[in-house]
Amino acid sequence: MVDVVQAEAELRPVQLVAPDGEPVGDPTRRAEVPTETLHRIYETMVVTRELDEEFVNLQRQGQLALFPSCRGQEAAQVGCAVALRDDDWLFPQYRELGAFLVRGITPAAVGAMWRGTHHGGLGFTERCCAPISIPIGTQALHAVGAAMAARLLGEDTVTVAFVGDGATSEGDVHEAMNLAAVQDAPCIFYVQNNQWAISVPLSEQMRAPSIAHKAVGYGMPGMRVDGNDALACRAVVQEAVARARAGYGPTLIEAVTYRMGPHTTSDDPTRYRSDDEVKVWAMLDPITRFRSYLERTGRWEPEIEDRARVRSMTMRTELRDAIFDAPDPSVLELFDQVFAQPSPALLEQREFLARELAAEG
Repeated sequence: MVDVVQAEAELRPVQLVAPDGEPVGDPTRRAEVPTETLHRIYETMVVTRELDEEFVNLQRQGQLALFPSCRGQEAAQVGCAVALRDDDWLFPQYRELGAFLVRGITPAAVGAMWRGTHHGGLGFTERCCAPISIPIGTQALHAVGAAMAARLLGEDTVTVAFVGDGATSEGDVHEAMNLAAVQDAPCIFYVQNNQWAISVPLSEQMRAPSIAHKAVGYGMPGMRVDGNDALACRAVVQEAVARARAGYGPTLIEAVTYRMGPHTTSDDPTRYRSDDEVKVWAMLDPITRFRSYLERTGRWEPEIEDRARVRSMTMRTELRDAIFDAPDPSVLELFDQVFAQPSPALLEQREFLARELAAEG
């Protein structure tokens, strides 16, 4: 028991901004952050939340098949993404709207994926971001493979696998972490621990003191960070990136945060968690915290809020214009995306379906 307590103390989440906005922790981790970057972080978090709301609205109006809200996790996503170079590759799961915005991926491109059109995902790879991964944890293996390939090509890029706490229960993630450690792959495993794997709490997913503790078993550093502290998330990811670029291999980062909304728009979180729990985390809101920090440190400007609101309104309008009642592609296009040179069997199947559809009028 003593060893576990000591390990927990050593892995207390890194925090640079207290919930009330007061600067805390190691001042050297804050000192080099330009004011322009701070403003960009705040603005992007605000836009992320506004767009998240619009995506939910569109789903409720029947325009999207599904949507997983990232409300409450803006700091974890934006803080991580701003710490990376534009040529570092992101391997997202399905809740990384904040990271997508940092990379300049348009809301329309994200919306196309959730609408189920054939071009969902186009516009991602041009920004060094893999397409959204719905299967839990599979993108972790892709991230490791890409990291190993980059090293073989003589590149100094780093890959980031975004996973949730639930994904750490999947075999793919275990295999990815083990392979990355053995190969010293320049990869970061960024776990957004939002406390719930759909309806299963973290306490029922594992017996380790924390997700970060698992890094010991793989032979890589493990770090815990306050996932509602954008500045701390940026600092911790920067350190892991520097380590990976220098050839010292992967890092496991656990960003401790909370999913304020449902798992997806088809979920009802009131069936498995209490209102009191949600209220506690609501008081730790990452956007309110970051604004308070800017005000306390004398770097707040009213124009920041104005820019954020204008950008939010513009992007919400662009998203709605692109998605609302957009035409559905022909189901026959499914066959066009399988092989560069379709096989005879595939062409036969396509023709069979075309006749079926024509017969239905």
